[in-house]
Order: sequence, then structure tokens, then C-alpha cells
Amino acid sequence: MSVQPPKHERPRERLLRHGAAALQDAELLAIALRTGIPGLHVMELGNRLLRQFGGLRGLLGAAPEELMAAPGLGAAKACMLAALLELARRAIEEELPRASSLDHPLQVKQYCKLALGHRRVEHCIALYLDNQLRLIATGELARGTLSQASVYPREVVREALRHHAAALIVAHNHPSGVAEPSAADHGFTQHLKKALALVDIKLVDHLIVAGGTVVSMAERGSL
Repeated sequence: MSVQPPKHERPRERLLRHGAAALQDAELLAIALRTGIPGLHVMELGNRLLRQFGGLRGLLGAAPEELMAAPGLGAAKACMLAALLELARRAIEEELPRASSLDHPLQVKQYCKLALGHRRVEHCIALYLDNQLRLIATGELARGTLSQASVYPREVVREALRHHAAALIVAHNHPSGVAEPSAADHGFTQHLKKALALVDIKLVDHLIVAGGTVVSMAERGSL
């Protein structure tokens, strides 16, 4: 005879019984927050935070000072939420050096989406690769206003040489939510490709991230 779960199972009990994937966002958040505040159950607190920040992406992408300004989130809970996102990003980053990045384009996209998809201003990052296209290091190239980030090809070349990279992938986000490459993106990509070629470094891809969408300029034939 099958045993039915209790009608009002708590999130932690549901996780142990059914696995984390079976839980809703608010339930997972409730487990992370652990406690509510006077007059507000932890599940209600989780739901309120999700509404306030526009979902998980907005919540995990908020700056610590924004989180601490939300009722029910002190420094400890704000730091915990920031740490969760960074742990997830590092977990994916650990997998990248184990295999050829070109053989795992979805893995690279997933990493860039996690690193950039929640950002409210433009950030540009680089993934420095060896001659077998394995990850050597990652680094931030620039962060800018809501409309643009200034990245100078000569600085990218200098950093690539410093890491002894044979190739690299660049990625940046569009806070507007539209992942389509702009004319400026196309121009920068060609300029960077030529600058890197002068020192025999290959530009493998330029990824544009907008929320949960990632566009590869290499896949579009724009490199």
C-alpha cells in the first residue's frame, strides 16, 4: 500500500521525501531562510521576497544592501543569498576545465547565464582558454551603465597574454532583456578578433546574455 505524504508537509520534509526538484521556488527559499519574522511565516516571507524582487533571478541578483533593506532580511540572510548564487556559479565553473569548452557549448552558456543573467547593469567577462580550449581562468573586463560597458580590445589582449591564453570567449549581458547583438556588439567583436589575431590568440565566441537567453555570435556566423 502506497503512503501518501502529509497534507501540510513542510518544505524540508518535502525535500527529503521527494527531492529538491519537486519543491517550488518559495519552498526552496524557505529552507534557505530557515525562519520568518514576527507575524510572518517563513513561507510567506519567501513569497513576499519573490514578489518584491520579481522572482528568483531578481532576488539572487540584488546587491546585499538592497536585500538588507527588505523587511525580514538582515545581514546574515542577505549574505546567505549572495553566497548561494556564488556557490552555484563556482560549481559550474569547476566543470569547465574538465573538458573542451567547444565540445560543451551548453555548459559555457549555462555558466555565462548564471554569471550575467541577473545583472542590472552591463558586465563583460572573459573566459581564457588553453590550446585545447580548456578553461584557464575567468575575469571581468568591464562593468558599465545600463546602456553600455566600455571594453578596450588592447586591454583584453593584455589580459589574455597575462594568462598565457591561446583562445578566449567573451560574454556580456543586455540588462534591457533583449539578447540580440547590437551593431556595436558586431563592431566590437570584429575589432577584438583582429586585435587577438595579431598575437595569435583565437576569439572562439562572443555570447550575449539577457535574463535566461544566451545568443552565440559564433553560432550565428558573426565571427
